Amino acid sequence: MRILLDTHIALWAIADTAKLSVEAIKLLESENNDIFYSIASVWEVAIKHKLKPESMPISEEEFVELCENTGFVCLPIYAEHVFCIKTLERSKDVPKHNDPFDRMLLAQAKCENLKLMTHDSLIPYYEESYVISI
Repeated sequence: MRILLDTHIALWAIADTAKLSVEAIKLLESENNDIFYSIASVWEVAIKHKLKPESMPISEEEFVELCENTGFVCLPIYAEHVFCIKTLERSKDVPKHNDPFDRMLLAQAKCENLKLMTHDSLIPYYEESYVISI
């Protein structure tokens, strides 16, 4: 399986594995799975680290280094990923989801036929088959 990590899952995987479920750890450690992190996550970490370093103590450079050292593969952002954002659909009667980074990750997963591993309770409202909620 090819898995794209939501930013918080990537952070937990490289810095705080106690927050990961047993299911998530099994998926991350399986030799049958290719694990990806996105440039969108690097961008998100950079913004949050700059604005609130007490809440995001890891810099974007450290994030990339730790992801690479863990064996995660970097997924660039391509124009096709941006175009795919318009295909994401949600019912109008579900809670709002205002996170542009999550939408980019969803679009990347959809476009690249990856499974997006997340703990975000709002992402499953997209009702897409490529989401793994843990």
